[in-house]
Amino acid sequence: MTATASTSVAHPVRRWVLDLTAVAVLLVVASAGFWPTFAGPSFAPAAVGGILLGLAVAALCAWRGWGILIITGLTVAVYFVFGGALALPHTAIAGVVPSIDTLVALAIGVVTSWKQLLTTVAPVSAADGHLLVPFIVALVSSVTAASLALRLRRVGWALVPIVGALILVIALGVPQPAFPLVQGIVLAAASVFWLSLRSWWVPQHSAVDVAEADPARAAHMRVRRLIGAVAVVAVAAGGGVAASAATAPVQPRHVFRDAIIPPFNVRDYPSPLQSFRKTVRDQKQKTLFTVSGLPEGARIRLAAMDDWDGIVYNVTDGGPETSSAFTPLRSDMAPEAEGVPVSLRIEVVDYSGVWVPGIAAADDVLFDGARAEDLRRSAYHNTGTGTTVVTAGLKKGDAYTVEAVVPAEVTDEQLKGVDFGNIKLPELTNVPEDLGNIAADETTDAESPIEKVRALESYFAEGGFFSHGLEGEVLSRAGHTAERIGTLLGGDQMIGDDEQYAVVMALAANEIGIPARVVMGYYPKKEKAGDPVFTATGEDVHAWVEVNFEGFGWLPFSPTPPEDKVPNDQNTKPKVDPKPQVLQPPPPPQEPVDLPPTVPDDREPQDDSLNILGIIGIILAIGGISLLVLLILSSPFIVIGAWKAARRRARRSADSASDRISGGWDELTDRAIDYGARLAPGATRIEEAATVSAALEVPTVTALADRADGQVFGPHEPSEQDVEAFWAEVDAVVGGLGENAGFWKRMKARLSIRSLTGNGRMAARMQDLKDAAAARVRREPGNIDKNTARHESETP
Repeated sequence: MTATASTSVAHPVRRWVLDLTAVAVLLVVASAGFWPTFAGPSFAPAAVGGILLGLAVAALCAWRGWGILIITGLTVAVYFVFGGALALPHTAIAGVVPSIDTLVALAIGVVTSWKQLLTTVAPVSAADGHLLVPFIVALVSSVTAASLALRLRRVGWALVPIVGALILVIALGVPQPAFPLVQGIVLAAASVFWLSLRSWWVPQHSAVDVAEADPARAAHMRVRRLIGAVAVVAVAAGGGVAASAATAPVQPRHVFRDAIIPPFNVRDYPSPLQSFRKTVRDQKQKTLFTVSGLPEGARIRLAAMDDWDGIVYNVTDGGPETSSAFTPLRSDMAPEAEGVPVSLRIEVVDYSGVWVPGIAAADDVLFDGARAEDLRRSAYHNTGTGTTVVTAGLKKGDAYTVEAVVPAEVTDEQLKGVDFGNIKLPELTNVPEDLGNIAADETTDAESPIEKVRALESYFAEGGFFSHGLEGEVLSRAGHTAERIGTLLGGDQMIGDDEQYAVVMALAANEIGIPARVVMGYYPKKEKAGDPVFTATGEDVHAWVEVNFEGFGWLPFSPTPPEDKVPNDQNTKPKVDPKPQVLQPPPPPQEPVDLPPTVPDDREPQDDSLNILGIIGIILAIGGISLLVLLILSSPFIVIGAWKAARRRARRSADSASDRISGGWDELTDRAIDYGARLAPGATRIEEAATVSAALEVPTVTALADRADGQVFGPHEPSEQDVEAFWAEVDAVVGGLGENAGFWKRMKARLSIRSLTGNGRMAARMQDLKDAAAARVRREPGNIDKNTARHESETP
């Protein structure tokens, strides 16, 4: 008898511990999906703290038997009290105590934090207030899941908010998953183990308790059930691992962020090569930026360009099928690079633009200064081309450190017999027709890939002349369009600078199958190479060609003639039929260049910002409508609960003690009516007690009805102690009604309005009040003597 009783008492405690632990484990696994969004575990304190606080609220309310209104109120209170320390520590006093700014941010953050998270380029920073989202998700989901688990007999309903939290974490995250395989296995295993153990510990839900008939058989069945559950999880996990290894997702998953933030498009920014001649002309003596720690022979690059359309050589972001793909800036971007590690300190002076001066094999870029966070969040890097872009734009005063690897110098001797790399570049269009023939003719005698590249390099470097076309120099037009390249090749002599020669060699190389691209950047003159600080000016800007060799990567080549090789009377070829020179019109502006449309388009241009604002507006509208619907759906709880609470307060605070006793009995019968008891209009308390006892199996109400009649109609007014004792018994009986009912029946009783609209019972209660008032009048001492005298005079 003692063992059975102790077991029955221990089961609820063990069940509560199991339920709370399972909910915590499942929600921690679901919250791990925020890892890629924050690029690490910085979200963990907010998420874990929200889970623990939610479990505490759910456990306290379940222990005290409090309803949904109190649960909601406590959740809101916990959010404002602990939200500052866990989600907004930078606004709290000493990082813990919420300030006015903290409370305002928490109130506004319920609506705005979702938009801020989705409209910020990932990875996001915890210091920007983005921790509110994991904190809210963890708090609300843990309160809901734990409340369902502790209050419902079918614990499987608690998995609904947990799965909802997992889906929400995925939708609010980034296309790259965190730990999908581990998350799936742990969630499945923990759920099956939880449900199996709950079923094991609650045998009373079965029609027959096997343990009472045969304890040995019961133990055997429970062990077999647990082993079966473990086997199912193991088989499912193994199948999941095998399927994951055999099949890879063809496309990344789609999340909310994709619909709100348009993907980064490098074509939104003009090619840096378009500003080459402007840099030479207008910034010749200006200090653009300084570089500390640049090794001798290394080059600072702005961008590598691998696509040409006949108008401009441009940077592409073609994805995995081409040589380039831009992704948000991160650390460890060049894990396989070989060479000498260097740390470059770059400080911006008069340079401005989105193209970040750097080095090819950059492993990490660390911004500092007042704009460090804005620059980091708007930075994208292309590991294939070594190009970095900050959409916020660099300007004077910005500074950053580049951790990179400078490869060892490669000689032609090492490249003998080395083939070109298998690199797929974008298809070039509008290439001058004669360029392929020129390239083929110049490389006919070459016996190896490196000899082909050197032959092309020599053809342009030795056969051309150098001129920027500035004041006092030979005419040399800027630009690198198909017309300009045709003029370079078709004139009596080739005259140009780095812009034209780099483009023409890259085009010629690609025409005969050599993977080549154009790079623009800066490097010091020979006499200044090796200086501790490289001061980059407009004189130091260059463009060169890079060719990819198998096993060696991209190597630089310079087809530009020496700057002192200028055309003059001795080296200028005579013209057969000289014609008067026609002054060429000034070239069209090269920055930026708008591509002419091939097909007339009468449609009005679309404003992408309007699309983004429209999407954000739709999301906010959906959120507002959802909140309004939630308020409308919850209004019956609030109105009916407030109505019943007001009636209880009126009864509890009636003027006379006997009226408070009557009000206590009325409170009991009203709750009984809400739970389904049908009381006849005008029935006495004894009759009502019999009905309640039979309908709801509450035998103690009969004695309580006798006490109510005795105290209301008795010769003396009840004392305050009598009233308190009577109401305490009423509350105990009412609480017992809820304990014996299920969750849905309790919810139905709380929403019931039968006790509020019973007109017959209200008339009967009015008659009871009149009888009680008459009884009080008769109990008054003066009236007792008068009634006695009247009675004696009327007696014959």
